[in-house]
Amino acid sequence: MALWGGLDLDAAGNLTIAGHHVATLARSFGTPLLVLNEEEIRGQARRYRAALAATGYPSWQVVYAAKAFLAMALCELLAEEDIGLDVVSGGELYMAQAAGFPAAHIIFHGNNKSRAELEQAVLAQVGRIVVDNFHELELLREVAGRAQGPVPVLLRVAPGVEAETHSYIQTGTQDTKFGFDLASGQALEAARQAAASPGLDFRGFHAHIGSQLFSVDPFLETVSRLMALAGETTRTTGRPMTELDLGGGLGIRYLEGDEPPAVEEMVAALVERVRREAEARNLPLPHLILEPGRSLIGEAGTTVYTVGSIKRVPGLPAFVAVDGGMSDNPRPALYDAQYTALLVPTGGGEAPRPLEDCRIVGKLCESGDVLVKHCRLPSPQPGDLVVLLSTGAYTYSMASHYNLLPRPAVVLVNKERARVIIRREEYRDLLRGHQPLTAEAAVLQRRPAP
Repeated sequence: MALWGGLDLDAAGNLTIAGHHVATLARSFGTPLLVLNEEEIRGQARRYRAALAATGYPSWQVVYAAKAFLAMALCELLAEEDIGLDVVSGGELYMAQAAGFPAAHIIFHGNNKSRAELEQAVLAQVGRIVVDNFHELELLREVAGRAQGPVPVLLRVAPGVEAETHSYIQTGTQDTKFGFDLASGQALEAARQAAASPGLDFRGFHAHIGSQLFSVDPFLETVSRLMALAGETTRTTGRPMTELDLGGGLGIRYLEGDEPPAVEEMVAALVERVRREAEARNLPLPHLILEPGRSLIGEAGTTVYTVGSIKRVPGLPAFVAVDGGMSDNPRPALYDAQYTALLVPTGGGEAPRPLEDCRIVGKLCESGDVLVKHCRLPSPQPGDLVVLLSTGAYTYSMASHYNLLPRPAVVLVNKERARVIIRREEYRDLLRGHQPLTAEAAVLQRRPAP
């Protein structure tokens, strides 16, 4: 079968990632283990930048969506590749600041930013704040008084574009919690208010219509609708849109038959549509921002598990239990997400095993803790390794402590070395913040009602 994400087979048939034997990585760092291929990440970052440069578009920026996966080491890597950072919480911003990421290249998103988060972003002097709703617009006007100058803002728009993906990750329809509604006139009214606010520097609009998209058409329709809004905003306020942020959402390969559009194809189509719409509406070309997350890091990630118990029932696929599950990858349980699974036998020197119908299940106390519903693997045995491809996005970042399982280690590999960028949690980490009844902690005494 085809391999991707830097996976390969050496001359002896051993599965490798960036030249490192998967079995060696598992022995060295333990399992479950998330392995990130540094060369794949850098390659995708450069691919986006090269695709935009090839269009000849005058002004653009590539910004990574941190919610897909974030680590301090990744912040440093992205800065080296001249990729910006899109954060959606005070915590993500805090990590970026701790890593020394340039604040001017940070864009702060989120549909319910607190006053404290807005103050944090303003004091940090982030490059843009994407305002999501009227409540936030009012909060930011109040907070902007503490800024050294007008706060650069974009307005998030719900353009009413329905992308073909799971309903949980559709974010551009009218019926969404995100953004100012376009159809009802909210977006235009928000633009009027932002343009008239002395403490705000209104730059333009942002839209993100969904994730794991395999068609360019919804992106193009979004461009057309936002450019129409830009024309109307210019006529109404006299302020031209100088920036257009089209978000991310390009799909990746999870299964061998998946065929997402190439980065180059999507970028060329978007730029052509922006140019055409700007010319038709007599608008200046805006600074163009793209925000890949999954499509930058997803295929660069591989998760390695160790097989434990195996339950075989005649006539049914074998239940192959691994030492992780929905605590380190909730996507199959949340979205019915599908993954490609490979088996790495650890017996050594044995005869080839017959293929067997399997389902890969986790160790969490839930019947829904299924990582792969069906796959055919060489008959698994306890101690073997199971490898899931394309786990770089929305696995570790969505991991939990359900059943009090510690979160796995994350290792960044290239041809020269493998290094831990997030250490494996220990049981003592699970107790952080807990207070026994005997502890001297702050206690709110119950008082009689006035």
